[in-house]
Amino acid sequence: MSVISDAAVKRNSGATLPLGVFDSGVGGLTVARAIREALPQESILYLGDTARVPYGNKSPETVLRYAREDCAFLLSRGVKAIVVACNTASAHALPALQQEVPVPIFGVVEPGVAAALAATRSGRIGIIGTQGTIGSGAYQERLLRSRPDLILHACATPLLVPLVEEDWVGHVAARLVLEEYLAPIRAEGVDTLVLGCTHYPLLREAIRGVMGAGVALVDSAESCAATLHKHLEETGALAVGGASGTIEICLTDRPSNFANIAQRFLATDLPPVQVVTLPTLSH
Repeated sequence: MSVISDAAVKRNSGATLPLGVFDSGVGGLTVARAIREALPQESILYLGDTARVPYGNKSPETVLRYAREDCAFLLSRGVKAIVVACNTASAHALPALQQEVPVPIFGVVEPGVAAALAATRSGRIGIIGTQGTIGSGAYQERLLRSRPDLILHACATPLLVPLVEEDWVGHVAARLVLEEYLAPIRAEGVDTLVLGCTHYPLLREAIRGVMGAGVALVDSAESCAATLHKHLEETGALAVGGASGTIEICLTDRPSNFANIAQRFLATDLPPVQVVTLPTLSH
């Protein structure tokens, strides 16, 4: 039985309903931030599955199960659309979710691909992400589908997520790890690097320091927000009015360093945070 029938929710595209955003941890707050900047009148319900982070080293079947449970929770709270602000879940689960979820649902891979294609001049593109994202081939497949002549260099960089989660962004260890991961990609002469994980924008300056100013760094948050804006506008579901939207954060566990990291991701005061239990779905 699918997530949607188990969740027992009805579609409601009312413009005043919130947007649902989920990620395996706090990295998806970079997407929430981009949505707030592009769509300030929209309210956001953010779900971070911090009890089970990371998704990147899980099997595709487990990622799909987690994503279904994340969607069921958001749908039970009456969201009008869902953004899968997790590259691994976008890669492994989005096609199935798009068949099951009764509201519009968006991932972050396709917008990232579009941004990378627009940015590259030489056709040499590097991609970094979790083991799950890189192993899925999602970015590689979609990039080559659009431009078969591209030369791609993909590298799994699993240590970067815990570095961000532990707030070691400025630590010398982060620089050393980045130099080790990025040396082969830099040696290939890429002119564009896809940051294939929503945690990675917090490492942007460190990554730029390793790759050099001439390499375009692409993250999909802004492109995803633009895609969402276009859809809401075209379907008449865009929130209108003078008041700014609200943001509510739900977590499946509250990490001890969450407040500090979350404020850096959002670049604003931390809104109320609630610890929640996700529905367990039958299969």
